[in-house]
Parts: sequence; structure tokens; C-alpha cells
Amino acid sequence: MTKKDAVVSHIGVAVSDLAAAVAFYRDVLGVEPAPAESADGATIVSLPFGQTAVELLIPEMPDSPVARFLARRGPGIHHICFRVPNLDEALVRCRDHGYRLVDEQPRPGAGGHRVAFLHPKSTAGILLELTE
Repeated sequence: MTKKDAVVSHIGVAVSDLAAAVAFYRDVLGVEPAPAESADGATIVSLPFGQTAVELLIPEMPDSPVARFLARRGPGIHHICFRVPNLDEALVRCRDHGYRLVDEQPRPGAGGHRVAFLHPKSTAGILLELTE
């Protein structure tokens, strides 16, 4: 994999008020949000910024990962997602280099994309998501 093969897919932002967050991007920045969808116990609204998106995340259940994040840290950047050419190969390389995986195998994520997360304890405190 070369530098140009992996790109930032999206930045996930946990919010406590989805309507207010969407209003800022739509009304102030002029970005048209995609329809809301559900994944990992969260409602997700994607906002396109060229090749990268901002995904606004609000929990649907009190025990979801986003709910726990909001309870501990409050609203803010939840994760960064990198698009890689081959997710299975990227996970093998992560394991081979000693990175702690949240997901040992890819699973369905938003938009039907295969995703896997790397634990922030092994990635300088940042929850990283990989997708194809």
C-alpha cells in the first residue's frame, strides 16, 4: 500500500443534538446532509466535503459506543476513518505490527461498507476505523 492508496473516508463526530449539528453544516456551511441511517446503535448523518465526509453520530441506545463516548468525553471527534484498498490485508498488517483491534474481522458499517476499528490504546489515543 502506498500513501495515495489510503485516504481519509470520514471523520465521525459524536453530538448530543443532531438537529442543531445538522443545522450548522446545512444552514451556515451550505452542505446538504445525506439521509440519516443507523449503524452500531447510532443514527448517522453524513455530510460530504469533497472526497471526505463528516459523519454526525447520535446514540440510539444508552449503552451504545457513541453513548458511552458522550458520557465520558462529551460531544466531539469520535473517530477518523481511513479507506484502504483491501481491508482484510490491512487488518493482517495491523495484527502483524502489534496493533490492538476492536474488530478482529470486518463487519457491516454505515452505507453497507465493511469496516473494522483499531483500539485507541494502540493508535496514539485515536479510535481509527478502516473501510474499503
